[in-house]
Amino acid sequence: MARLYGLIGRTLGHSFSAGYFARKFATEALLSDCEYRNFELPTIDHLPLMLAENPSLRGFNVTIPYKREIFPYLDDVDKEAREIGAVNCVKIVDNKLIGYNTDVDGIRSSLDALIGGACPATLLLGTGGASQAVQYVLAERGIEYAIVSRDPMRGNMTYEQIDDRVMSEVGLIINATPVGTFPNVDEAPEIPYHLLNESHSLFDLVYNPPVTRFLAWGANNGAQTMNGQMMLERQAERAWAIWNE
Repeated sequence: MARLYGLIGRTLGHSFSAGYFARKFATEALLSDCEYRNFELPTIDHLPLMLAENPSLRGFNVTIPYKREIFPYLDDVDKEAREIGAVNCVKIVDNKLIGYNTDVDGIRSSLDALIGGACPATLLLGTGGASQAVQYVLAERGIEYAIVSRDPMRGNMTYEQIDDRVMSEVGLIINATPVGTFPNVDEAPEIPYHLLNESHSLFDLVYNPPVTRFLAWGANNGAQTMNGQMMLERQAERAWAIWNE
């Protein structure tokens, strides 16, 4: 029986994971032995049924909106994932579910490529599971950051509070929201793009489309930009290593 892996989430039409692993399996001559599928779950309550219907499943990735909701279904959680408070990778061992967070591996690599060893003051857009992984990496690098949320109770500031002073003090802006993801490609986080310049770097965790409005408007004003493709690839390879340890 082929080894089965997959991705769970509510809406997976935007995901590149199945295609990424299909190419990996073809390149590494694993197509006859491995398969990767998308499993769209309307709610996390459908997870037990999905597992029961796929007994050959060895592990799966977790995406929006289940990175935090999956915790009650896990038998164990890796120390780093527990500290982050979000799981995006699950390994199945003897019918037990073990949670990990591989997003941090992708975030570390992406920040290395975008800003090197710099520690610019940062605006972090969003408060979900991906944001929690970003917060973990920023903290371990000693980078000061403010969380921006539409809900004033969940962040340090709202989008309306991002003014000239704030934009002059930050050097890095990270979009950890799904805003701008396919098919909603005309959307973008509501920041004052006209205040961006060459002193800013923009990191968008979104990878589909490759150039979001967030990144395009940043680049038009001279900012350095990076999308979520490297993050996707690095976290996927780390997940593969975990599943096969």
